[in-house]
Amino acid sequence: MSDDLFSAAARERLRERAPLAARLRPKSIDDVVGQEHLVGPGQPLRRLVEADRLTSILLWGPPGTGKTTLALAIAGSTARAFEQLSAVTAGVRDVREVIERARERLGLHDQGTILFLDEIHRFSKSQQDALLPAVEDGTVTLIGATTENPFFEVNAPLRSRSTLFRLEPLSTAATRVLVERGLAALATNASDDAIDLLVDRSAGDGRQVLTSLEVAAALAHPDAIDLTRVEQALSTSALRYGRDDHYDVTSAFIKSMRGSDPQAAIYYLARMLEAGEDARFIARRMIILASEDIGLADPQSLQAAVAAAHAVEHVGLPEAQLNLAQAALHLARAPKSNSVATAIWTARADVRNGAVAEVPAHLRDAHYQGAATLGHGVDYHYTHDDPNRHQDFLPESLADRVWYRPSGHGADRPQHDTMDP
Repeated sequence: MSDDLFSAAARERLRERAPLAARLRPKSIDDVVGQEHLVGPGQPLRRLVEADRLTSILLWGPPGTGKTTLALAIAGSTARAFEQLSAVTAGVRDVREVIERARERLGLHDQGTILFLDEIHRFSKSQQDALLPAVEDGTVTLIGATTENPFFEVNAPLRSRSTLFRLEPLSTAATRVLVERGLAALATNASDDAIDLLVDRSAGDGRQVLTSLEVAAALAHPDAIDLTRVEQALSTSALRYGRDDHYDVTSAFIKSMRGSDPQAAIYYLARMLEAGEDARFIARRMIILASEDIGLADPQSLQAAVAAAHAVEHVGLPEAQLNLAQAALHLARAPKSNSVATAIWTARADVRNGAVAEVPAHLRDAHYQGAATLGHGVDYHYTHDDPNRHQDFLPESLADRVWYRPSGHGADRPQHDTMDP
């Protein structure tokens, strides 16, 4: 009895000393903040948990999006036993011991077992293979959590036996809810501008915002948390960057790249990053510009922008600032052409305004029996047989329309143009 009392007291003290993020972890799926596309009313993960029909799943998302939190919330919402391992410290022996306990529960008490394996991407191929039989026969239900792309880091057999759920960075509203819960748990208050700065700099990372809040509260104790204490906790100064700044700086960034000014482009990129702008938003804007304002004048620009977006997803900040900077400078220095944008804009406008005609018979689908009797595909000339042979592709009524007009800039030149690029 004394050992039990001692253990309970020790656990209580550990809970009291645990980081704020750990103390605020929900006890059921109803308490989860964010990830509404998974745990909102009627959403797939919630339905599986509420029906206690959960099968093996992989939770994939950036740090601080709630993978561990969600797994523990599932544990509090199911009748199954819950085992937790970290791939950083666990080995095959630990996995086998969990599987053996799961078999005993199933045989003796008809109780299933959920195994939560954090950082599953750190398991080697042989370690992941050790899980396969138990996952396949239902001895354990696996919840694997990873920050890495599971298509690269999780064995195909294990991945094929699991449902993949993608977690997104927390929204501003969800992050604010976390801050409010943290303030209540710490029995303190914070000024509006202090909360705004915490939320703006969190980048959707719930663990980071709660850690920063806890540090700010310790610095401010016994007073309420103000902007200065949050700045100290974040080791940064608050930039004035409200809603107007978001639109104004973004506009200046786009126009600087469009105007081929690399100095201005890198400056406004720095402004956005220092203000905590969402790096994915920045990457999306560059992808749009690469086709809208550069297009065929430098086809590599789109590749550069997309590569930067992939880097943001796979590397994350702060390292991805280098990839964003490289892409921004590439776009700023590239020759410019809006021929791609004007081509699709004018073509769609014409279609909306009634420029809709029947597809010429020789271009229609001719793969099915009887198509030839309708004239479909008749007189179509396979281009590779004679590339120089002319054939019409537009309907006759639209044959004179021109939507794409090469700008003559960079590589965006008319076909068969012999001028030097």
